[in-house]
Amino acid sequence: MLPEKEFYKKQTRVMLYENARTAKKRKKRKEMLLHGLSAVAALAVVVTIIVLVTKWLTPAEEAPVADSRSEVKQTKVVTRRPDLDVQLLTPNPYSRPQTPTDPITGIVIHYTANPGTTAQNNRNYFEGLKDSGETSVSSNFVIGMEGEIIQCVPTSEIAYASNDRNHDTVSIECCHPNEDGKFTEATYHSLVELTAFLMGKFELGIKDVIRHYDVTGKDCPKYFVEDEDAWKNFKKDVVSYIEENGVVPTAVPAQ
Repeated sequence: MLPEKEFYKKQTRVMLYENARTAKKRKKRKEMLLHGLSAVAALAVVVTIIVLVTKWLTPAEEAPVADSRSEVKQTKVVTRRPDLDVQLLTPNPYSRPQTPTDPITGIVIHYTANPGTTAQNNRNYFEGLKDSGETSVSSNFVIGMEGEIIQCVPTSEIAYASNDRNHDTVSIECCHPNEDGKFTEATYHSLVELTAFLMGKFELGIKDVIRHYDVTGKDCPKYFVEDEDAWKNFKKDVVSYIEENGVVPTAVPAQ
């Protein structure tokens, strides 16, 4: 048996050895933990760099474009004006009051309700109101059965055609051969062209093209009111015309 003094010395050496070994283990665990954290941090930096480089190399995603059949103005416009026979009415209170419009927000389609009459007949009737004063009526444009287009009132002035929408719309009257109000092929084609052009001029969408019926409930234009599919097909034809003949401008040019 060891003397008490030697016993305590030995116990002390054992304790010091154990403490040293424990400290060494703790230091090793600490180093391993630090190495692990460093690796995680390095991995995070690498991932961040990869994400930033990928984003930089990848083209920016374009904002979604509205359906072309509802917002054509966001894609293409027709800048070529159809052939117009400009016969502006004499300024007068009944058909051309020279009242400036508000910003144009719509295009209103009409029919003359006078089967067999020409664009010139209707233009002359509007002109005659300055003398007869029998009523107040006119239109910015009249399209004849041969497809001719007469402009009666500048688009910057109101025409007496669309009731409480006179102030912010452009009106187009269309001639027709029969009581059913159906337009000839030539009239229809000119209407498509003129509508497409005006949409581009005023930066409007197809939803901004309406019937007189949509303003007041009047049966005008008769054929497009009684045949809803014909009206929908007309708007599709306008959109198709723009898609085929339009351009993507940096800005809609003034006309």
